[in-house]
Amino acid sequence: MYVLIVAAILLSLIGIVGAVVPGIAGTPFSFLALLAMSFVDGIDYSARFLLIMGLIGAVVFAVDYVVPIWGTKKLGGTKAGVRGSTIGLFLGLFITFVFPIGFIAVLLGPFIGAYIGEKSAGTADHLAWKSALGSFVGFLLGTGIKIVYACVCIYFIVRDLIYLI
Repeated sequence: MYVLIVAAILLSLIGIVGAVVPGIAGTPFSFLALLAMSFVDGIDYSARFLLIMGLIGAVVFAVDYVVPIWGTKKLGGTKAGVRGSTIGLFLGLFITFVFPIGFIAVLLGPFIGAYIGEKSAGTADHLAWKSALGSFVGFLLGTGIKIVYACVCIYFIVRDLIYLI
């Protein structure tokens, strides 16, 4: 029982760190923390609750990769900017796994990619920067969504730990 509680706490901490630090998939860790708690004696999460939280987690995980591209479009990015943002995201993810400071690449990849994409299409400099800003704003929005999900998971875990005491 105590091993599961410690595992849930550690997974929750990784989940909240992963919500903020690019390159760490925090959302699955937050869900795994709930799953670990579901096996603790005295905790009774229904299968429906776990399914709903798992589906929400999967959507949050997927949306986090799409929101920077959406932000690029929202602030006037062209198809070239969106393509650049997408390429920058994938290059940033790749660099994350190769270099120890790679999380910066995930943060800046879509931003720089959107700018380069816009400039390669002949977009004026100020519009290219605006498109790149949209990518960055989208990244921040995705981070916010992950933080909310991680906090909701932590709420249930803390609530039930208090209940056990």
